[in-house]
Amino acid sequence: MSDDGIGLLVVAEAEKRLGAIDGVEFFDLGTGGLSVLHEIAGRPKVVFIDCTLMDKEPGTLQRFTPDEVRSKARIRFSAHEGDLLNIIQLSRDMGECPEEIVILGIQPKKTDDGMAVSEELLTRMDEYVDAVKEELRPSPTD
Repeated sequence: MSDDGIGLLVVAEAEKRLGAIDGVEFFDLGTGGLSVLHEIAGRPKVVFIDCTLMDKEPGTLQRFTPDEVRSKARIRFSAHEGDLLNIIQLSRDMGECPEEIVILGIQPKKTDDGMAVSEELLTRMDEYVDAVKEELRPSPTD
């Protein structure tokens, strides 16, 4: 779905550029559905990177937490897709939710059929990887 694939590209590029970091794992959970629930269980921090509709200029990066957004997804839970916010709430309900969840949202230009990500997004890859790197820095209390 065109720019909907930007999260996967950012994760792959961040893993390539940043290399191995103690305690950090990179996952492609693009069509994970409920498998996301199992991957995040018990982790201290999770950073999601995804295409996010925010009514901003294409390529805009926005950092937010699940409590700062609302979902417009129509699909609740299925074997292949799921509403991330509902999955996070289920994780909370089960007592397995990470202490800190960050979402790095990237405004798409297009989300129609196709494999190509818009140039407006690709040219900002350095910015996106830097945002991931910033989230992976230990907090001053660690």
